[in-house]
Amino acid sequence: MSTKQKIFLIIGLVIAGEVIFALPFHLGRFFRPTMLEMFDLTATQLGAAQGVYGIVAMLAYFPGGLLADRFPIYKLMSFSLWMTALGGFYMSTFPSYVESILLFGFFGFSTILLFWGALIRATREWGGQKGQGLAFGILEGGRGLLAVVLASIGVLLFQFSFPLGYESATFAEKQNAFRTVILGYSLVTALIGVYIWIVFRKFSYTHQHSDKKPFWSQISNNAKHIFSIPSVWLQSLIVISAYVGFKGFDNYSLYAVDVYGVDEIEAAKIITLGSWTRPVIAIIIGLIADRFDAIKMLCLSFLLLLCVDSYFAFTTPNINFTWLLLTNILLTCIAIFALRTLYFAIFEEIKLSIMFTGSAVGLISIIGFTPDVFVLYVAGLLIDRSPGLEGHQHFFMFLAAFAVIGLIASITLYKLVVRKNFSS
Repeated sequence: MSTKQKIFLIIGLVIAGEVIFALPFHLGRFFRPTMLEMFDLTATQLGAAQGVYGIVAMLAYFPGGLLADRFPIYKLMSFSLWMTALGGFYMSTFPSYVESILLFGFFGFSTILLFWGALIRATREWGGQKGQGLAFGILEGGRGLLAVVLASIGVLLFQFSFPLGYESATFAEKQNAFRTVILGYSLVTALIGVYIWIVFRKFSYTHQHSDKKPFWSQISNNAKHIFSIPSVWLQSLIVISAYVGFKGFDNYSLYAVDVYGVDEIEAAKIITLGSWTRPVIAIIIGLIADRFDAIKMLCLSFLLLLCVDSYFAFTTPNINFTWLLLTNILLTCIAIFALRTLYFAIFEEIKLSIMFTGSAVGLISIIGFTPDVFVLYVAGLLIDRSPGLEGHQHFFMFLAAFAVIGLIASITLYKLVVRKNFSS
């Protein structure tokens, strides 16, 4: 495969990997007040709809991974993008609360079942035996950068729709402007589906294995094989521990306000600044992992995260030293974005056959992404029970406990890989 071909392919993976999640996530993240107003929803109702997305997604991860090992990846990803775009076009009609619940359930199906396992498998194939860190670094960093770019474009389009100001606009004008944003996201999603179909098919990028086996026979064999591999279960522990740390980052702005006394705007700026480090950290960590050892890098990243969480959990901050807050937020970003880059980049090191990649991703994702369900709930529970510094310290103890689990799982996996390499 030529360098030019590889560039076209990774561009498609990065754009598709972020765009497909724009409709279910970006709108609620960057336009939340407007979305609540235009859809006539309460925050609880929107949360319930997004919760339905999470439930359907959890059910879709494993069968989706099995499908990624059976069918051509360009077909799976393209159909997934087109289905999600259709959901977006329907979303532009501003459905009712019940219809919104059904729509988010549909998004959970369309963005995960045919897409997630295929995306990770395609990224692994792009990286080859010696470029896994770079492949997943570009995917993670590129997705982070694209998320900010898309959101910025959406905000500008929305802003320019109100030359006299948002507050002076009528409800119909606001609705039309927001419909334009939704349709814009939907159109981009559909077009990248066309790109994937043409480019990935043209280069015959993905080669499926065991196509001659009966469908249900292959599915059953893949599932049995994946469930029997200890390293896959350890990788699942690594992903859930890393993802707990990533979700815990959502609470940092509240920590800055409650404990350090900064205002909401400054807190938002601090967290945004930390988020901008994602593309840089992901690519740098990916390159380092390819040169050294990705599992060792996982151990170091969990150790760094444990140190930061322990600092927040067991020290009384001096509110005059906000530079300590900024430093620790930066260190947290290094750790969590490094972990997100690495936890799927270790398939080559654990010597998992390429033909089982999707199946492994499905199993790992079911376990690994459950923090979407419980982390922020635990945060609210602990902080509401003990308002102020104490509640936040309890939450950081919770985060530190998962950092310990991740560190132990990473060390155990490293020993398992070393033992396996030695015996072979």
